[in-house]
Amino acid sequence: MNGAENLLNTLVDAGVEVCFANPGTSEMQLVSAIGNSASMRAVLCLFEGVVSGAADGYGRMADKPALTLLHLGSGFANSMANQHNAKRAHVPLLNMVGDHATYHLQYDAPLTSNVKAYCELASHWVGVSDSADNLAAVGAAAVQAALRGNGQIASFIAPANHAWEPASISAPTLPLPAVRKVDDAAIERAASALSSGAPAALFLGGRALRAEALTLAGRIAQTCGARIICETFPSRLQRGSGRVSVERLPYFAEQAMDALKECRQLITVGAKAPVSFSLTPARPSWLVPEECTVTSLAAVEEDLLDALTRLAEKLGANKNAATLEPAADMAAPNGLLTPAAIGQSINRLLPNDAIVSDEAATCGLGIFACTEHAAAHDWLTLTGGAIGQGLPLALGAAIACPQRKVIALQADGGGMYTLQALWSMVREQTDVTVVIMNNNSYAILNIELARVGAGQPTAKTLSMLSLANPKLNWVEIAQGMGMSAKRANSAQEFDELFAAAMRHKGPQLIEAMVVQQMPS
Repeated sequence: MNGAENLLNTLVDAGVEVCFANPGTSEMQLVSAIGNSASMRAVLCLFEGVVSGAADGYGRMADKPALTLLHLGSGFANSMANQHNAKRAHVPLLNMVGDHATYHLQYDAPLTSNVKAYCELASHWVGVSDSADNLAAVGAAAVQAALRGNGQIASFIAPANHAWEPASISAPTLPLPAVRKVDDAAIERAASALSSGAPAALFLGGRALRAEALTLAGRIAQTCGARIICETFPSRLQRGSGRVSVERLPYFAEQAMDALKECRQLITVGAKAPVSFSLTPARPSWLVPEECTVTSLAAVEEDLLDALTRLAEKLGANKNAATLEPAADMAAPNGLLTPAAIGQSINRLLPNDAIVSDEAATCGLGIFACTEHAAAHDWLTLTGGAIGQGLPLALGAAIACPQRKVIALQADGGGMYTLQALWSMVREQTDVTVVIMNNNSYAILNIELARVGAGQPTAKTLSMLSLANPKLNWVEIAQGMGMSAKRANSAQEFDELFAAAMRHKGPQLIEAMVVQQMPS
């Protein structure tokens, strides 16, 4: 048995089942070991940003890590935007990064780089194999590290010779790390803040936005007269009819400040106190009112369900029923194809237990507001703000949950970053419906340009934010990758196409020619 085969046995024994791969020459023994494993699914991706984004989507839905296979420092560098998003999502993610044979590094071949330094930029934990016998042990340690604190990024480096050299020492699976519980003092502080009589809000993120935790938060809110607010870009929000309603903090700083202006006690659970997404002139970084006290119940890496359970018990909230979102019938939309019309169709047609990957940018704000009464579903967002996440995220979620319908709401500009994900969706026959919001521009940047006071834009300025020359044809792009695709020009056309897509299993794309209604 060589080092690569020994490593794969260890990873499979540790519960790793899927590898999103974009390998190179240094990883051929690893590729062979995966190919000979009956228990490791291999998903080829045509760009490393798809690899890392798909592993993020898988981790959000499976609550365990997928394996990525990346080629040297350059391959890891290509994956880093979505590594950043995954890091902000606090998901378990396991990177296996190949490197040159240890005795080849001295010759400084063209692809030689400091692979460890690349990995350290995006990872919480980095390990480097020091022999063929050690490679499996490093892999086992990486799995354990990826599962620490509700999930984090762990990367390990596999020199090529450690993969092909004989290995005689097996590596046992390491125990699952315990998630830290908050101390009694944190429960007391949060209970005191909520019982003060001042206007209060629970500010939730991470696993506090799962259905069971939200039910507890709903009971607490009912008991104390508090609001429930979530991060602007939650990793995974379980919402829809039959679930506890959550206010989503607005994206624009002035709107977020307005939403929080009456709050005097903000209790954070799995989230940090909110700050402006990006600083602009005359707008502050800190969004919490000066008069508001921020109290941390639990950090994102702590046991959030346990903390909410104990807080509910402390407040006597368990006897109260949480207010749940009702279902609501909506008529089919007609007229212009606006984000609100798309949201109306989704609200009435979304199947139960669907998964929505939202990188619809400006369109997504209107769609989200119109879908709160849809059938129960999971909503995944662009956690780190690095665009190009939505399509890979949907791919990974579909691999993790093959029996659930996945909808990717994707802005046209962001979609161009990782459009290779469409090819992998078709190759893997995932049940993903992609909805491209085609408005021929980076609409969010046009809004930000107007907000920052950068002066009257010139034609050259506006050309850097326009996708209209030449116009993108997403129907043909998708068809070129083997995906069924159709275009909707009106609300009625979209409703009919989306209804058909929800009835049909398999990968497909709807290009929505959106009439953008810009927020003020």
